[in-house]
Amino acid sequence: MNASPPRKRLSREESQAQTRARMRDTARQLFVTHGYGGTSIRDIADRAGYSQGAFYSNFASKEELLLELLREHMEAEGAQLSRLMDGAGQTAEQLFAELEAWAATLNHDTDWSMMSIELQLHANRSPGFAARYQTVWDAHRARLGQVVGKLFATLGRTPPAEPEELAAAFMALAHGLALQGMGARPDPSGRLILVFLRGLVAGAGGADQHMNGIRD
Repeated sequence: MNASPPRKRLSREESQAQTRARMRDTARQLFVTHGYGGTSIRDIADRAGYSQGAFYSNFASKEELLLELLREHMEAEGAQLSRLMDGAGQTAEQLFAELEAWAATLNHDTDWSMMSIELQLHANRSPGFAARYQTVWDAHRARLGQVVGKLFATLGRTPPAEPEELAAAFMALAHGLALQGMGARPDPSGRLILVFLRGLVAGAGGADQHMNGIRD
């Protein structure tokens, strides 16, 4: 019988990245199950299979880990929407079809809905965390504002408010609906965001381009 090939030895950077990823995944599961306050650094390290020293080699605190989870989620969402808007020569119908496909998956991750609650609750209790939380939130709002602005520009419409203000409203809508409908399926957040977005585009000033598809 042929011997199995030896495993490739991970570099220090690869090993650290693997450790951080495992701790992030473990922390997320524990925060969802036991809450932020009910989860200790020892809990995270033990469940992930590392020492507390390994935790502190990668994260300064539970708060830093919590912020990284938020940043990771928001950056992935922003990148997905930016790629969607980068398609050249899309008609209004094609753009909205792609947006609807994305919206259909919004808040399907029930763990993330629970994490949203933990993030907001901890921000309310900790002024220091709240400031850093707001920085990450503001960066996400700005990126989504760029997506909203590009959508209106592509459709030849003038947004009825600043794109960042519209982005903030959509974020609040998605967040609020997720918290109100915890456990309810299907989650209405994505569908309702598209309902409001279509209405805003249809009622906006500008060249009348492909509006039949938008109003359908």
